Amino acid sequence: MAYKDSIGWLFEQVPMFQNVGAKAYKPGLGTTLALAAAYGNPHRKFKTIHIAGTNGKGSSAHTIAAVLQSAGYRVGLYTSPHLVDFRERIRVNGIPADESYVERFIEDFRASAPHDPEPSFFELTTVMAFRYFADCNVDVAVIETGLGGRLDSTNILAPVVSIITNISLDHTALLGSTEAEIAVEKAGIIKPLTPVVVGRADGDVRQVFADKAAAMRAPILFASECMNVEARHDHDGMLYSGTPWGDICGELPGECQVENAATVLCALGVLRDVFPAINAEAVAAGFSHVCELTGLMGRWMWVKDTPVRTVCDTGHNIGGWQWLGPKLDDMSRSSGQLRMVVGFVNDKDVAAIMGCMPRNAVYYFATPSVRRGREAESTLEAARGAGLDGRAYGSVAEAYEAAVADSSDADTIFVGGSTFVVADFLASR
Repeated sequence: MAYKDSIGWLFEQVPMFQNVGAKAYKPGLGTTLALAAAYGNPHRKFKTIHIAGTNGKGSSAHTIAAVLQSAGYRVGLYTSPHLVDFRERIRVNGIPADESYVERFIEDFRASAPHDPEPSFFELTTVMAFRYFADCNVDVAVIETGLGGRLDSTNILAPVVSIITNISLDHTALLGSTEAEIAVEKAGIIKPLTPVVVGRADGDVRQVFADKAAAMRAPILFASECMNVEARHDHDGMLYSGTPWGDICGELPGECQVENAATVLCALGVLRDVFPAINAEAVAAGFSHVCELTGLMGRWMWVKDTPVRTVCDTGHNIGGWQWLGPKLDDMSRSSGQLRMVVGFVNDKDVAAIMGCMPRNAVYYFATPSVRRGREAESTLEAARGAGLDGRAYGSVAEAYEAAVADSSDADTIFVGGSTFVVADFLASR
């Protein structure tokens, strides 16, 4: 079976969240544990770092992986979703998993059918990643949760440190309707006696984490208390001063990365006890070359070789848009017209997100290609309810082409609203 055929089967035959939403979410670890056992419990053969959170976990995971790589370790990285190629989810030292390996794993899985119960897409992919990392003899793997934490497939790990970046309202139908309820699910990755680093947490959310850590007798560090970094914009990135590793230039731009940087730096202080090669040079190199080292895409990413200046970002929930909105609003008031190519999936609070969007922009609403994609006409209707307007298009490519056609040399196009909108845009180039 060719790689493309294998991936096609994986996307179509195994329940996949990005296609069918909540129907693919299987709470509980039983299936993952059974599948992992069938493949030799590969997750026990290397050290792991486990990361949960509503926003920032992807940026944090990639940055930690980049620092560990720069320190000389062989590093696995498991994140989701992918943007262009499935293999982006499973990397070793920034290199995506081999096509032949993915193909053989899927063939082996299919040959051993039937499976009872049948694993979901994420359960199968998680075990595939763990097996790949074990076969590649990684020193450590940085593992991002898929959804929640307590019942997430990745939570079969016994990590050297757990990290929770922040909490905001997302996937409320599955995780809870309040931030405190969602925090309970994310806190499920806290393990007995294992250090946990928490990014932003206030009030009831902070108490949830403190109580869970106490019950697990797990040392807990709140990044806002242990890492007071000063940050300012520096060229296209951020300059962090006053860190334990000196001044650091961060490649990832934007105020949201200041919070992520504090969380990562706090976690690195803990990890240095396990990985002594972490030093100032490795931290500086990891922060300044995170995209090159890990293949990270879609975080306020200026896209090269486009007919009009174009930036894309995968921010897709209210927490992400509380940062994106003001940044785009400032951009809309500078020279040239800001043109927004945006779309969503069906389970997002589009009305709340619309309230964060700049008023002084031209909108091109698109339908993402995934099955859960919200129809552009429906998005346009929600926009009008929030006092915005625009035009609707059947695909991201069509919306972007229209924005380009309307643009002058001074204009800027933003592409986002959903990870899958960014994925469609990048795949169409």
